[in-house]
Amino acid sequence: MTASSHLVVHGGMPLSGRIEPSANKNAVLPILCATLLTRQPVHLRGVPDITDVRKILQFFESIGSEVHADMARGIVGLHHRHSVFDVRRHRLPVEMRSSIMLVPPLLARFGEARIEDEVKGCTLGVREIDPHVETMRRFGARIEPSDDAFVVCLDEPLRATEHWLDYASVTTTENFVLCAALASGRSVLTNAACEPHVQEFCEFMCRLGAHIEGIGTSRLVIEGVDALGGTEFRFAEDFHEVTTFLALGAITGGEVTVRNSRPEHFPLIDRSLAKFGVHITHRDGWSHARVTDGLRVAEPFTRNMLQKIEAAPWPYLPVDLLPIFMALGVRAEGSAMFWNKVYDGAMGWTSELSKFGAQVFLSDPHRAISFGGRSLVPAQVDSPYIIRVAIALLMVAASIEGRSVIRHAAPIRRAHPHFVENLCSLGARIEWTGQP
Repeated sequence: MTASSHLVVHGGMPLSGRIEPSANKNAVLPILCATLLTRQPVHLRGVPDITDVRKILQFFESIGSEVHADMARGIVGLHHRHSVFDVRRHRLPVEMRSSIMLVPPLLARFGEARIEDEVKGCTLGVREIDPHVETMRRFGARIEPSDDAFVVCLDEPLRATEHWLDYASVTTTENFVLCAALASGRSVLTNAACEPHVQEFCEFMCRLGAHIEGIGTSRLVIEGVDALGGTEFRFAEDFHEVTTFLALGAITGGEVTVRNSRPEHFPLIDRSLAKFGVHITHRDGWSHARVTDGLRVAEPFTRNMLQKIEAAPWPYLPVDLLPIFMALGVRAEGSAMFWNKVYDGAMGWTSELSKFGAQVFLSDPHRAISFGGRSLVPAQVDSPYIIRVAIALLMVAASIEGRSVIRHAAPIRRAHPHFVENLCSLGARIEWTGQP
């Protein structure tokens, strides 16, 4: 654990002001991996200074790539013309799920790659690698177990394929596109993920020269090309971070405005926030949140039903945002049910909310019910290794007058650079510390 892994929150301060959010790490990381597919220079702008980005850049340097990074300005230049990969010598970054997306580019460039045993992300339950293995096999790869990894090999160049995913997995969809871009022939993926960050990733691939049809839908058609070129690319704002800052303003009784160039992705998010009395407006590239009559759960017309927030693959409400809505739920008058339809281990943290005095009933591994309107008190809580759970606990703490501590909150740094600094600019009193 780092020396500054805990957050001390002096709550009760309304947060108000303007914020320019960072890019979505779930778009940035696959795009960084995709740059290995081309021998031409790539220039990226708006790159967030987060730990996962630095790990991938360090890996690029270890295989001889040219890396020019000005993280203070969010500018990264990459040129992989002299890259050399040795499956016996080079290890992929660990403790980050996205490193598995380095495998297709390494296969395409060097005919071999490896999947580390320690590839993982947030602790959201079992996150299998089988869909990735099956996808790579369909393109002609062989997978062989090793002592501490799976070695992936090609005996001949990648060949096009058609595949129907068991479920709309984001990283498996991106790995399919990474394999198909340089595969010989026409590849088709059915039940593809279509989240905004997947769309942004596909748009980048097209900028490199990939031929992709169906972006934003559940069916992608990719016509393989002989080679990809270079490009310049600027990342859009992270819709997770936009929503998070809007919700932070609402839960603390303030008003926050956030830059947002993609409001077309927000109708369901806006409607879900409105269920708790948070009203969102979008104008001139900015989104604004206001609460006119306090946080209150809207009563459904079906009287014997609880208000529901259902999270599942896009175009459902994103599962990554569910903890943010649960924080609103424990502060709002009324009761609501939260349903995570993807991960089986993502709701166990709700017991930490009880330390604030909140009442949350865990129905099963996928569903929880909040009974809001209770008087809450400051507390010391422990965050699991889940980015937006740490943020949700911080949200609750920020809404309560007094000193709270969010222990083990360091995962926030994996997705949100300068998060605490941004909150302080809105009037928060929050600081990192090594001691609770």
